[in-house]
Parts: sequence; C-alpha cells; structure tokens
Amino acid sequence: MSNFKQKPDQVRTVLDLKSILQGQLIRPGDATYEQDRLVWNGMIDRRPALIVRCGSVADVVAAVNFARNNNLLLSIRGGGHNVAGHGTNDDGLIIDLSRINRVEVDAAARLVRAGGGTTIGQLDAATQNHGLAVPMGVVSATGIAGLTLGGGYGHLRNKYGLSADNLVAAEVVTAAGEVIRASQDENPDLLWGLRGGGGNFGVVTEFVYRAYPVGPNVMFVFVFHDGRGDNMKRGIQLYRDYSASAPDEVSSLMFTGRIPPDEQHFPAELHNVPFVAYAAMYAGDPEKGATVLQPLRDFGKQRGHAPLLDFSAIRPYVEVNQILDEDYPDGLRYYWKSQGNWVKA
Repeated sequence: MSNFKQKPDQVRTVLDLKSILQGQLIRPGDATYEQDRLVWNGMIDRRPALIVRCGSVADVVAAVNFARNNNLLLSIRGGGHNVAGHGTNDDGLIIDLSRINRVEVDAAARLVRAGGGTTIGQLDAATQNHGLAVPMGVVSATGIAGLTLGGGYGHLRNKYGLSADNLVAAEVVTAAGEVIRASQDENPDLLWGLRGGGGNFGVVTEFVYRAYPVGPNVMFVFVFHDGRGDNMKRGIQLYRDYSASAPDEVSSLMFTGRIPPDEQHFPAELHNVPFVAYAAMYAGDPEKGATVLQPLRDFGKQRGHAPLLDFSAIRPYVEVNQILDEDYPDGLRYYWKSQGNWVKA
C-alpha cells in the first residue's frame, strides 16, 4: 500500500499537478493526445481536458484530488474496453492506469496481486508461468479492472466462478483521496460492493485474486456447423440438452449468424451461409476434455453433415484467451444490445 499523503489544497493548477506526477500529463495539443484519448470502441469519440497516465498510486491520489478541487468530471481507464466508453469523457480528467500493471504470483498460496492497469493477457502470462490461472474474460487486451468490477465472464466460469467471485482484496483510492484496503478483515462492505458492483466506489489500484491450477494446455472446441434448413433449430436444441448435463469443467458458448462475405478464414463458397457455432473449454485434463466436448463437434454427423469449419484442438490456455482477439480489434464501431446481440462496422 502506498503511504503517500497529499493535502488537497496543495495541487490546484495544471502546472502543480504536472510537477508532482511520476507519470505523464497529456493535454489537447500534445503530440500524442489524439492517439491517447482513444478507447477500444471507435464509436466513442470524446475529448478529455486532461489525461493523467499514472506511474504510481501517488499519481492516482493527486489526480483524484485535482479533479475534486477543480470540479472536473473524472473517468478511470484500465484497458479502455468498456463498450459504452465509461473510461473517457468530454472536458474532464482521465485517470489512465495502464502503467500500473505489475503482477505478483504467490504460487504456494495461490494468490495473485495485479495492478489496476493490468490486461488479461498480462495476467495470464504471469500466472501460467506457475501453472495457475485467474478466471477472466475472453479477449486478452481487456483490462482486468473493469471486467472484475462488472463481474467477469470467461472460460473458467462454471468451474471456478466469475472474476468478481475470486477477488479477495483490493487497494482503493477513495473520492476523498484516501488509500484504503478492502478485504474480509478491512472494509468488508467495500469488498462486497467491488465484487461486481461497478467502478463507482473508488479507483482500484490493486486487485488480489484466488488462482487455480489450469493448463498449460486445455481442450478447446471452436466449431461452426451448417445452419441451413432445420439445422439451426436442431443445433440450439443440442446445445440446450448438452449444457444441462455437462460437468462444471465445461464452460461454453453458442452463437448463430451468417459467415461474413469478407471472412478470410472461410472458403468463398461458405460466405453468407447461416451457421450455428459452439465455443467451449474444458478446465481439466485435455484428453478427457476432448471426449467430454466431442458431442459439440459431432452435431450433424448422424445426418451426414460435416462441420463447415472446425478449429477445435488441445491448445495452450494462454492461446485460448487470445483466440477471439482478432474478432474484436481496436477502433471498430461496436454496438451491443442487452440480449447479447452485437454489431461492428
């Protein structure tokens, strides 16, 4: 925990703030401002007055105090992947945590400390060095902070729960500029609120998670089946029945659509063909997982239908959490609806 204490009335001007930062202060007109103001969703086009790329918890405290003293709207950006753009604003101050990304793994205790700017990819790389994993999301560039504070839905959820379920402690900078701890022993109500309650309780500068033995390799099914005729209905029914009896080691998704006409991974003759697809991981022995997940690959087999394309394989766990990265690049215009539909252009 940082021992930094800053009297709120000591930092009132932009020059005051810049002079005490260990990190970087970015303003409109600076060489990197146009790039630094961007977030993942290209639909979000906002122009903050100040971006504080924090180099320490002390910088976070100074930025919070400055925003409060100057009545500035304050947004916190970890990975910047919030689809609604909550990590930025117009004319306010952005606390950018991307440099606060140190990860420490206590393999014996199976506990992981991670800075508030850490991404899933950075967390996975550190934990897999010890044969461990923390339940996270499915796109590696996503920040762990917003994901955890909102729940955290990923490939380990059925066996080990959501990201929020595995948060055991946190370091938080409050709106008053105080650095406090939240755990079962200190401020337990705050910990309860942080575990899925969103990002309005303070700036979380450190997360402490439970970790579990996972990998290095896992069985992952990623298969597209023909959705023409009554196959779509049959594919949905198969998934319903399979999910009802699958063991907790299986976390799976089903999605439907049409293969995009510009999709390079599919032959041209499959473009615009409707599909039903399954993505599923087995959190356990890969060979056993291959057997358990096989029904998702075999859909249509009895009717003589082979999959349109089957990317299923035993893969490194780190690679599984990167397999959807290409589908969610920075800068596209994303729009998601509450029922789970999404559009990107």
